[in-house]
Amino acid sequence: MFRNEASEVPKSKRPYPAEFRQQIVELARVGRAPEELLREFGPTAQSIANWIAQDALPG
Repeated sequence: MFRNEASEVPKSKRPYPAEFRQQIVELARVGRAPEELLREFGPTAQSIANWIAQDALPG
């Protein structure tokens, strides 16, 4: 069977740089809502929640 380019799975987005993730975490910690950060900067609320959780881990 021939593959149609439109049916190919899109490549995932490149990860956000560590400095960007840290800035978003800091903004969230001072009270900015993940939904607000989503509108302003682009990462999903789930990504932001994941970054906050990862930042809380020791090490």
